Amino acid sequence: MSDESGRVFREAWIAGVGKYYPGEPKPGYVAPWEETPDWERQAAEAVYRQVREFIAVSGGGTARLGREQKGRFVALCWIAQIYRHFPDPKPSYVADWDELPEWQRQTDADIFEHIERDV
Repeated sequence: MSDESGRVFREAWIAGVGKYYPGEPKPGYVAPWEETPDWERQAAEAVYRQVREFIAVSGGGTARLGREQKGRFVALCWIAQIYRHFPDPKPSYVADWDELPEWQRQTDADIFEHIERDV
């Protein structure tokens, strides 16, 4: 299950990058699952589980959240994973919502909505 959940997360990320990223994205942004670093696979699996659990414990309440709220949740869960895997991450890796580029905000919201449909 975890490998599959991570793949779902990664596919939603790649789709969002393809849809929203201005210009040509960095190769790492669109690398397939098989080429994704282990830490990033683990992080994708963890965030998928956190979103899935959040949806479950809300009893359907997440359907009433706005896109920004959904995206913020994904972004915050991802930041926690960065701190888990890197003792001293670059500031851009742990930037708060207001500091994220618009393409990333939209992608994070899409990821949440993709997981909602998946569960």
